[in-house]
Formats: sequence, structure tokens, C-alpha cells
Amino acid sequence: MNEIAVRTRPDGSEQRLSEVYDTALLDLDGVVYAGGAAIVHAVESLAAAREDGMRLAYVTNNAARTPETVAGHLTELGVPAEPQDVITSAQAVARLIADQLPAGSRVLVIGGEGLRVALHERGLVPVDSADDAPDAVAQGYGGPEMPWGRLAEASYAVARGVPWYASNTDLTIPSARGIAPGNGAAVEAVRIATGAEPQVAGKPLPPMHRETILRTGARRPLVVGDRLDTDIEGAYAGGVDSLLVLTGVTDAARLIAAEPRHRPTFVSEDLRGLLAVQPAVTGDFRCGGWTAVVRGDALALDGEGEPVDGLRALCAAAWTHAGEGVCGLDSEKALARLGF
Repeated sequence: MNEIAVRTRPDGSEQRLSEVYDTALLDLDGVVYAGGAAIVHAVESLAAAREDGMRLAYVTNNAARTPETVAGHLTELGVPAEPQDVITSAQAVARLIADQLPAGSRVLVIGGEGLRVALHERGLVPVDSADDAPDAVAQGYGGPEMPWGRLAEASYAVARGVPWYASNTDLTIPSARGIAPGNGAAVEAVRIATGAEPQVAGKPLPPMHRETILRTGARRPLVVGDRLDTDIEGAYAGGVDSLLVLTGVTDAARLIAAEPRHRPTFVSEDLRGLLAVQPAVTGDFRCGGWTAVVRGDALALDGEGEPVDGLRALCAAAWTHAGEGVCGLDSEKALARLGF
């Protein structure tokens, strides 16, 4: 069993992460922006990481927009980016389909412009109806205004036996107003209607990792994300290190209860973690000025210091207690003390 499978504490680093890793593979929603607006500290942190020599690549399961559109949005936010810096699950699923079907195959598109463009890039022909004799169905996030009728078109084709592919199966997506249904929720609707199962390309599965490495050429990458079940699990599956930031879907309680494949290498409140040393957790679950302990059926903290150091200590105590399982200890009071 590899080291990541039995991780019992976050790692420490005496150097800034931007100096240790050559490329940051950054998720977008919940990490760089939410609902179109930059997340606090993101712009200045990424600029500083770039100055340290770290390459920034943006890896998103959101298949709705083209790389050109995403790069333009990032640049408007103050994060200069080129289309080649953006890797999407639309690109990953298009390559997956092209590897299995001949050039010129017709693909029923259920999603946004990003998916359509990615299919064109691979020599595939997008179509809009189940009656257009598609050779495959490609389903990706189409934005909050995607008509319900598009899911019906997918269902008609899939029920006829047409191969079905999904860019990703994230059930939720962060927005400026809260957590909204993601592509995985729409995939569930088609699954319920047809009883079929799609081939999935996006994080945490290998096609997305392959697409990312092919396009970035990263030699020592660091996956940076806000989701345990996509970003962190994808890093685990790819055998690379990861940094979890608490600006999106995952909160501190979910992190403490993480199963082994969802345990990140490093933990930070936000993208400033790229620029910081990572204090190590010592053998007695001490980090910074905090010491985590197990008292009865609950986690507790002694001491004081930076809240994120306390969280690192709690993770070490919880993950050690859980081993290869999931920690069931009560962490509410300990987290309240940290302000999480």
C-alpha cells in the first residue's frame, strides 16, 4: 500500500510550496473564483507564486466554457492567463471519445460551448438531437440555464444504446449565492431515465490526469483544490501531492473525517498556502502552539496559535485514530475554538 493510502497527518515543508513544486494544477471554482468573482487573497497569491518561478495551470471539471473564455475571465480578475494554461474536463472527455471512435464521428452534445469546441478539436462532429444518428453522447455542465429538454435528448439516445460519456460527475458546484447542482446531478437524471452508466473523464479519474500532464508537461506538480472527492482524490490516483484550500466546498469537519484517498498532503485556509512554509505535526499531534488529543469520543485542543495549525493537529489525531477508515470522533467544540 502506498504512502498516500495510509496518510495519518498533513505533511510539513520548510520551504514555500511555490519553491518546491514546478507547477500548480489549480482548480478554479472554489479556489480561484466563486460565481465569477475572485476569492480573497487569490490574485496576489498567484502573482507571488508566479514570481517564485511556479507555473500556474488551471484544471477545471467545469466543461461549459472554452479555455479562451476562461483565460479571458482570469485575466480580467487580475490573474494573467493564456488559453494553453487552461485544461478542462471537456478536453479530457473529447480525447477519451476520440481514442475510441473514428474521426468524423457524430457526438450529441449535452452541455456548453466548451464541450462543443473540445469535440471539434479532436475531429468529432457535434450534433444537437438524438435523431441526428449520433455515435456517442457527451454530457457536460451547461450552466444554470441549460434546458431540461437537453437531458431528454441524452436519455433518448442513451436508451437506444448510444455510448454515453460524461465530462465529470460533480454533484455540486460553488456559486456566488451558495452551492448549486453540478453536472453530476444532471448525469443522475439521465442515469435514472435509462439505467445506463457513462464513461467519465473528469477529476478524479485517470483521463483528466492524463490530459493535464500531456498539456502542461509538469514534472513536479502540486494539485490545488477545494474538493476532497475530485481534486484530492485525483491527486491520490495520480500519485502526486496536493494542497486543500478551505475556500470552496470542503469545510474543516469534512476534512477531519476524510477517508485515506481524500486526505491532502497540505492544508491551508486559502491560496496564501502556496507562499507559506507548512508547519509539521509532531508525533504527539502538536502543530504550532496547539496539541490535539482524543478525550473519550471527541477531539479536543490544548494551547493556542494560528487556527490552521490547530486544524492540522486535529487532522493528525483524527486520521491516526481512524487509520484506513473514517474518523467518527466529535470535532464540533474543537473546531469552534478555532473559528471553523
